Amino acid sequence: MPEISDAKILIIATDGFEQSELEVPRDRLREAGARVDVATPRGTGIRGWDKTDWGREAEADMKIADARAGDYDALVIPGGALNPDKLRTDEAAMAVVRDFVSGGKVVAAICHGPWLLVEADALRGRSATSYKSIRTDVENAGANWVDEAVVTDNGIITSRNPGDLEAFTAKIVEEIREGRHGREAAAG
Repeated sequence: MPEISDAKILIIATDGFEQSELEVPRDRLREAGARVDVATPRGTGIRGWDKTDWGREAEADMKIADARAGDYDALVIPGGALNPDKLRTDEAAMAVVRDFVSGGKVVAAICHGPWLLVEADALRGRSATSYKSIRTDVENAGANWVDEAVVTDNGIITSRNPGDLEAFTAKIVEEIREGRHGREAAAG
């Protein structure tokens, strides 16, 4: 069971990520002592979306294609409508998501971020939440959608929106401490 101060966490994102949904987990997890790497499609900085307009840039540490699930304890997927919509069609991003899921690693997605879990077929038979506008997508992917701040099902963490960031980040820390999850396909 790794302590958060020994953990390595990967965040994948691209232009249009919801500003707070990348920055809050990144900064809080770093403050707790975790190593947090941000991976982007090109390995360069990306620009956030701050509620109603373009926001600040986030620096990148690597290309998504160069990230390996085996090097990390957890994956964080920020939302914003643009970010996950672009990433769910990115082959390298989806390969990373599938590797984390199949490896039993902690996977945390907030807001529209669960779209990547839908694309990876990781929610079938599980409880999950999301931003309300993608509820039907999550349900159609076979999940039991729950309207709660944070929902965890065998190491897969989902949250609804920026108002849930405190609970979301705290749950990431808790799940990392639990360690790897033996994750079989959920019953559908």
